[in-house]
Amino acid sequence: MHEVLAIRGLRRAFVQGGATIEVLRGVDLSVARGEIVALLGPSGSGKSTLLQAAGLLEGGWTGSIRIEGADASGLGEAERTAFRRDRLGFVYQFHHLLPDFSALENVMLPQLVAGRPGAEARARAIALLEGLGLGARLGHRPAQLSGGEQQRVAVARGLANRPALVLADEPTGNLDEDTAEAVLAAFVGLAREEGAAALVATHNRALAARMDRVVTLDHGRIRDCPQLSRPR
Repeated sequence: MHEVLAIRGLRRAFVQGGATIEVLRGVDLSVARGEIVALLGPSGSGKSTLLQAAGLLEGGWTGSIRIEGADASGLGEAERTAFRRDRLGFVYQFHHLLPDFSALENVMLPQLVAGRPGAEARARAIALLEGLGLGARLGHRPAQLSGGEQQRVAVARGLANRPALVLADEPTGNLDEDTAEAVLAAFVGLAREEGAAALVATHNRALAARMDRVVTLDHGRIRDCPQLSRPR
C-alpha cells in the first residue's frame, strides 16, 4: 500500500476562556493512493481541524504529518504554499468560486498560478467540466449556476492540478439530498479516475458508506467503522 497521507500521534489544542480544550488527542490515520476515505463525526468533533492540519493550512499541532513521504513539520511557509499548490486539492462546503469569473476560468486559474500554459490549463479545465456534465455551462459565472453546478465546478477546481491528495470538508453539506448524492458521486468518480487519494469529512452516514473506507473521529481519536465500509 502506497501511503499518500500518513498521520501519527497528531494533537491539537485550543485555549478558550482560560481553559485548554483538546480537539485532537493523538490521531493516527493513513490514506492510500486511489483510496477514498470518509471521515465521520458530528459538528464540533474536530473534523475541520484535522483537515486543516492535513492540508497544511493551520499550525499549532504536534505529531507527524507526512504527505507522499515528505515531513510537513519540516516545511517553511513558502514550501507549504508550494506543497498545497502542487500536491493538494481542496473542496469545501461552500464553493468559494470567484464570482466575476466563468466556470471555465475558475478551473483554469489554479493551473495558471501553478505555471501551466494557458492552452494546457484551458484544455484540462474543459475536460474536467465536461466530465462533470457542465460542458454547456463553461462560460457561465457562479451566480448563473445552480448550487449543485457550483459545487461541481468546485470539485473540478480542486482536482485541476492533479493533486495526490484531495481534502473535502462537508462538500455536499449545503445541498439537498438528491443534489448531494449526485455531486458526491461525481466527486468520487472523478477522484478515482484521476487516481487521487481523498479524505472526505461528512456527517452523512449514508453518503459515507459509498466510499472505500469509513473512519470516525471520536473523542479526538480515529476509529474504524467497518460496518459502513464498502467491500474492497
